[in-house]
Amino acid sequence: MAAQQLEDKLTCSICLELYKEPVTLLCGHNFCGACIRDWWGLCEKVCPECREPFPDGAELRRNVALSGVVEELRATPGPGPGPGPGPGPDLSPGARCPRHGRPLELFCRTEGLGVCCVCTVRECRLHERVLLDAERRAREAQLRATLEVTQQQAAQAQRQLQELQQRSSQIQNSACTLTSVISGKFSRLLQALEMQRVRALRDINVAKTQALEQAQQEKQRLQGHLEAVSLCDRRIRHLLEHLDDWTFLQESQQLVPPGPLGPLTLPQWEEDQQLGGLKESLSQLCALLLEEGAHSGVPAEAADLGSVESPGPLAPVLSPVCPLRRRLWQNYRNLTFDPVSANRHLYLSQQDQRVKHLLKPRGPDGPGSFELWQVQCAQSFQAGQHYWEVRASSHSVTLGVAYSELTRRRQGPHTDNIGRGPNSWGLCIQEDCTQAWHNGKAQRLPVVSGRLLGVDLNLASGCLTFYSLEPKTQPLHTFHAVFTRPLYPIFWLLEGRTLTLCHQPEATLPPGLQKEASGLSGERQGTSATPVARCHHSHGPQNRPSCSPGDLRPQL
Repeated sequence: MAAQQLEDKLTCSICLELYKEPVTLLCGHNFCGACIRDWWGLCEKVCPECREPFPDGAELRRNVALSGVVEELRATPGPGPGPGPGPGPDLSPGARCPRHGRPLELFCRTEGLGVCCVCTVRECRLHERVLLDAERRAREAQLRATLEVTQQQAAQAQRQLQELQQRSSQIQNSACTLTSVISGKFSRLLQALEMQRVRALRDINVAKTQALEQAQQEKQRLQGHLEAVSLCDRRIRHLLEHLDDWTFLQESQQLVPPGPLGPLTLPQWEEDQQLGGLKESLSQLCALLLEEGAHSGVPAEAADLGSVESPGPLAPVLSPVCPLRRRLWQNYRNLTFDPVSANRHLYLSQQDQRVKHLLKPRGPDGPGSFELWQVQCAQSFQAGQHYWEVRASSHSVTLGVAYSELTRRRQGPHTDNIGRGPNSWGLCIQEDCTQAWHNGKAQRLPVVSGRLLGVDLNLASGCLTFYSLEPKTQPLHTFHAVFTRPLYPIFWLLEGRTLTLCHQPEATLPPGLQKEASGLSGERQGTSATPVARCHHSHGPQNRPSCSPGDLRPQL
């Protein structure tokens, strides 16, 4: 063992054999004289081990003491050093160089294969070489890292599969509930329609009977008058033909002609009067299908139909969308939050479409997360026109756009930096005011509810417009700028607040839309520092948000 260690100390690092005419460089390292001269003939004049330059005027001097030690070692009886150290116990007996037949002792990273000591002097002289066990340790570290990544990906796939199954179950349950509600409403509607049909036919029959009775009474009056007139006519003719004057005069005095006929009274019958009540009843019944209960999926609300005999109050009929909002929808974009950027107090849900600010953090800082109470979207826009809508649970929220270089670290007393520099533009909704922020300057705007907001980004014309959509669509503020880099939608929200990105099923992404990869989206990693800066926003009551594709339906 001691002899082997001595041989290792007396081995040239270039040819991996015992020194032959060893020389010493100025840095103190020793090499075979021929090896170092050949090395310098191919490479720059530096030490192969420490890379210290060797002066051009300096000469190589033979290390006499080291030469003596090598000679004594060569003269020592026992197994000679041979061509170099033999293979370690880990090598297979058949692991030999196919070119020289020697054991594979090193690994050439340049060529990616094992080499022998002869290869290191000839073919792989200038290549990067390492010991086999060192290469194995490096490869093992790589494989362990790959294994960790694959395990994380498997866990992520399992979580996504579970989330997908939960979502599928929710869709199935919602569809079943909605089917039950709609079926119940239509069943009651059919019952109500049938009752209305029976009632309408009954009313028509009653009205017809009354009219025909009036006609029959008038007919009997006219027939009686005709009979009286006919009888009077016959008696007059009979008297005119009578020859006895006394009889004529006597009977003519007793003759009483019938009274005047009088005006004709026609029976009352108006078709519009018969259909007027029916039209009103049908309108009330059809309006019942427009109630919110038909969309909410809550079975209890199916009772809003009321009884068949009394449909109840009319439900409000939704008016068409205003032309302005309809035009904005032509460029609608369905966005998602980037979980990597989310602050550790922000929790994402609903396929990264909803974010909620909670006091309890999720975990330590993430490498790309905001120290501020902010999150940005995974999508960015560099050209064209784009529009999106956001529903907020309450005030004390900020929405805007920013360049990617917007800092994610806190640099002042505030808990947000949207609009506080030249790289972002924002709209801050507070309880008592609304402010538009850019480059550290705020412009005060009229107070709005801020529950449903829209953002229109026109990169061609350099316009960024914020809209309030409730109770009506109205523009709040427009920024004019030359946008030179991709813009990311970004949001800030106070504790207890919730923001939801509204989606439209028919919205499509334009060609060339940039998306930022969010990496592994398993457990959302956030920052570990607890925000202690004073918030400049107003605090207010907490409300639960509600946003779905139904929120994008026509508004009153």
